[in-house]
Amino acid sequence: MTQVSDRLARLSPSETLAMSQKSNELKAQGIDVINLSVGEPDFYTPEHIKEAAKKAVDNNFSFYSPVPGYLDLRKAIVEKLKKENDLDYTTDQIVVSNGAKQSVCNVLLSIIGPGDEVIVPAPYWVSYVEMVKLAEGTNVVISAGIEQDFKITPAQLEAAITPKAKALILCSPSNPTGSVYSQEELKGLATVLAKHPDIIVIADEIYEHINYIGKHESIAQFPEIKDRVVVVNGVSKAYAMTGWRIGFIAAPLWIAKATNKLQGQYTSGASSIAQKAAVAAYTGDQKCVEEMRAAFLRRRDLAVKLLKEIPGLKINVPQGAFYLFPEVSAYLGKKAGNYEVDNVGDLAMYLLEAAHVATVGGAAFGAPECIRLSYATSDENLVEAIKRIKGALAELK
Repeated sequence: MTQVSDRLARLSPSETLAMSQKSNELKAQGIDVINLSVGEPDFYTPEHIKEAAKKAVDNNFSFYSPVPGYLDLRKAIVEKLKKENDLDYTTDQIVVSNGAKQSVCNVLLSIIGPGDEVIVPAPYWVSYVEMVKLAEGTNVVISAGIEQDFKITPAQLEAAITPKAKALILCSPSNPTGSVYSQEELKGLATVLAKHPDIIVIADEIYEHINYIGKHESIAQFPEIKDRVVVVNGVSKAYAMTGWRIGFIAAPLWIAKATNKLQGQYTSGASSIAQKAAVAAYTGDQKCVEEMRAAFLRRRDLAVKLLKEIPGLKINVPQGAFYLFPEVSAYLGKKAGNYEVDNVGDLAMYLLEAAHVATVGGAAFGAPECIRLSYATSDENLVEAIKRIKGALAELK
């Protein structure tokens, strides 16, 4: 019998994409499903960015792009990092990829091999642990619950480090929790990392501009570890460009060269048209970013208020991204009709089938006591969805 490779067999399918697919199947049957499972803005790409793409088509940017990205885009990224983050990079240290997802995977495949340990704070984005498996590394998961705002402490980090530790993946603002590390908290982690010079920090900052506490703080700001930090970012969340597939790393030169070599063998350069659109995103008017951020903040406050009215849910107030990650253990082990809710996967399926609201069970994020809801949808959808969730949870006995 023909079999898939061991590499593929080790991977788990994406829970977020699976739930989104199931909700779409119900919608196709004519059922009114409100989808809170998807991690993307519901806004359209701003007009000036779309115009730049149209212009690129008219100007015949239809040929292969350089593997690390067009020079004008890499220059725009260097200027963005200096202006917004006070970080100094050269264009040779920037590699543009087909989304920040590929950027993270490129780095892991370039630096991790069999037996190498990668420290992953939980709750984590579902793909991190699967990418580590793909690189044949070993995940070392540090759990941080709602009582510590889903953020790891320096003591937890220190305790997780062994001689085999080669990388730490840090996501702030966080998917799935929306938690944001402060400068002081990052400094604490940097102090620990400074004592362990073999550890590379992969700083996923894709939600940088969707934060509600003012200035974004990057762990790359600390000189004692900057030469071991890879900043990952892109245009998908801040500019509502998820489908354009443009992400990047800003990295130590040796890592940039390594990912360039890798990418040259399996995808080559990112879309020429999308890159030209990304140049317009970074160099154009940033008013659109603030308008979307303000809308997300309003929605967060609305969703938090409504969810706090549901008995048994534990809710923290996330400081960034567009997710809520309620602790739902009070509802596990209960039943409603033919539904038995033994775990958060069951609960997410119950909410989808009984309330027609798509969420994602937290087990896929390393948090089997939580579910993830995205509030990247209209105020009306949020009010209706949480009303349905409240009614369905009340049925569980």
